[in-house]
Amino acid sequence: MAVIVKYIVVRNGEEKMTFATKKEADAYDKMLDIADNLFEFLDNADVKLSETQMEEISLLLAQKRDTVMPILRGINPQKKKTSVQKPASEKKGTEKAGSDAAASETPASKKKQSKK
Repeated sequence: MAVIVKYIVVRNGEEKMTFATKKEADAYDKMLDIADNLFEFLDNADVKLSETQMEEISLLLAQKRDTVMPILRGINPQKKKTSVQKPASEKKGTEKAGSDAAASETPASKKKQSKK
């Protein structure tokens, strides 16, 4: 007979997720706490969003907090990334995908191009 330990995150009497380790369960519970706080912040903001939009935004920001925190501190996340050289085969593919490359540009890069 096998014994299996499961960690279940419960919020307001509802089971949210099951994990194999306590560390994973604690991290998920913390993410939900952050999402709850963000939801309250958005609810009290002057911007009017639907409840569904507030939930989605809150969860997204909480899930991506490692990426969002430097942005909130004023650090450009692109500067932190190390440059990785692309193989020659990928470089050729980007040249012919001109319209796709333009579609994936960030608003900031579009602004820089328009100023030139």
